[in-house]
Amino acid sequence: MEESSGALTEPVQREISRLAVLAGQRLLQHGAESTLVMDVARRLGLALGVDSVEVSLSASSMVLTTLSHGRCITTTRRCQDRGINMQVVTEIQRVCIMAERGVLDVNGVHQRLEKIKPMRYNRYLVIVMIGLSCASFSRLAGGDWPVFALTFVASAVGMFVRQEIAHCHFNPLLNFGVTAFVTTLISGVGQVYQIGEAPFLAMASSVLMLVPGFPLINAISDMVKGYSNMGIARWTMASLLTLSTSMGIVAAMNVLGVWGWLS
Repeated sequence: MEESSGALTEPVQREISRLAVLAGQRLLQHGAESTLVMDVARRLGLALGVDSVEVSLSASSMVLTTLSHGRCITTTRRCQDRGINMQVVTEIQRVCIMAERGVLDVNGVHQRLEKIKPMRYNRYLVIVMIGLSCASFSRLAGGDWPVFALTFVASAVGMFVRQEIAHCHFNPLLNFGVTAFVTTLISGVGQVYQIGEAPFLAMASSVLMLVPGFPLINAISDMVKGYSNMGIARWTMASLLTLSTSMGIVAAMNVLGVWGWLS
């Protein structure tokens, strides 16, 4: 595996570079903040034997360079969004720690990274839980049980639409806009027919599932920690998602001729 001088051979260094960039790529794809991406990629490379690891991030790609006894190997990967999944992020961190402790060598890390698959909850369980969470917000805001039921139906149907559009791999901006339109259209029926004591609460609560909270938190975290480019890119995407949601809500209100909490 190593030359007589103790330096890593080029094939081994190349494999370490691939593993480090793969770990960083999957972290970035599944919603990890920039500090964590760079830290894990660097630590994993050092744990496997290279002298230095340098990482550069952009909104949709990353560049990684490893240095071993004066030899540099640089590799680049595209980082297409695969959806937020903290299970993947946690598993990659665990692999990094095991490599640092000497439990895993290069082959072991390769095998463990290949085995990491995103865990997906049952889609119907997600629909029910999203419906209950939005309906609970309406209840906390002072809505009665008819408003609770209307919010549950609107947000559950909206989540189903969101899943279907995502399954077809449409642009997320279109996804959020259409989902907001359908959700508001259903919850707006309560305002038209005066279902419950405060039907406007259903219109406000049912679209809370579309608030891009995680991207906004990551954007602020990146900017505070010095990764301004990444932070601005994430903030821009989160703002566009919010704008798409707002356009869908306003379009549905225009169709129904009601303005809910805006009236």
